[in-house]
Amino acid sequence: MKILVLAGGLSNERNVSLASGAMAARALRERGHQVGLVDLFVGEEDGVTFDALAARELPEAWFSAAPKATDLEAVRKARGYESNALIGRNVIELCKAVDVVFLALHGGAGEDGRLQATLDLFGIPYTGSNYLASGLAMNKDITKILVAEAGVKTPGWQRTVVRDERHIQELMETLPVPCVVKIPDSGSSVGVYIAKNKDELRAALNATIGCKVLIEQFVKGREIQMAFFRENALPSIEIVPLDKFYTYESKYTKGAAIETTPADITPDQEKRMGEALMKVARALNLYTYSRADFIIDEAGEIWFIEINTLPGMTATSLVPQEAAAAGIGFGELCEMIAMDGLNRPAGLSNQ
Repeated sequence: MKILVLAGGLSNERNVSLASGAMAARALRERGHQVGLVDLFVGEEDGVTFDALAARELPEAWFSAAPKATDLEAVRKARGYESNALIGRNVIELCKAVDVVFLALHGGAGEDGRLQATLDLFGIPYTGSNYLASGLAMNKDITKILVAEAGVKTPGWQRTVVRDERHIQELMETLPVPCVVKIPDSGSSVGVYIAKNKDELRAALNATIGCKVLIEQFVKGREIQMAFFRENALPSIEIVPLDKFYTYESKYTKGAAIETTPADITPDQEKRMGEALMKVARALNLYTYSRADFIIDEAGEIWFIEINTLPGMTATSLVPQEAAAAGIGFGELCEMIAMDGLNRPAGLSNQ
């Protein structure tokens, strides 16, 4: 197959996306495919062909992109040309030249459905869920509404806009602690604050002034993640961060958390979590693969937290670990994802 891997983009998760893209591209090349790799935001010079791109060495720096939130203004300035477009030069033309586009993007314009809708309009096959499912899953508030209606247990929540100091004071008086404050359309723990006391709650609200936020019931327990792949739940994985919270950096820094696959949970809990995961996937109409976050509380109850439709594909990422536990190697996983994008059933496309 001719495959174009799209990575980077203009997102707080840009650096992880670069690493995901580089590793997926290398794995697909090793499987014998003709593969090009391009930064969605930066793009390529006009006239660069896919064949020329596929003949290039993969950028070594992308494999070790620092796992930290990106200075987006610096990325804009480094682009080299003025444009408000979030899709770089020549990207759509390169997408048109291939059999399928492999989306290795995380967050922002890449995971929220806008890029998927654009590719649909051009009739370009791509990996992962379609634009509507991606947009729904990216919004934590809408996701929780839909999965709760599907009978999946999720922590109680309320949505608000943090307006000003007066509003913060009102929230301080009414909100219980501990609680979780989240920006509802962000990922990889960017914009997530666990407030265990009133001082931490105030700090979280001050950090989100002017933003829509989701204020969620805090559920104490074990953090278990589980992915589905081709209509089947993969083995669970337990995350025990060495820091007090599973931050953006610890998600993608080797050795920053203890990860156990399969998780040390009972067969019944594994089964019930898999059933809940597939209910979430069906409620959102997700396709091929996604990874969900769960909490198992002290009473053994399973709580759905959120789901990621384009999970990381780096050396420390969880879906490749779960797939490996199910006997699926990294290269095979990437190839199967690409094949699903190429062969997407008509009912799951918006063309």
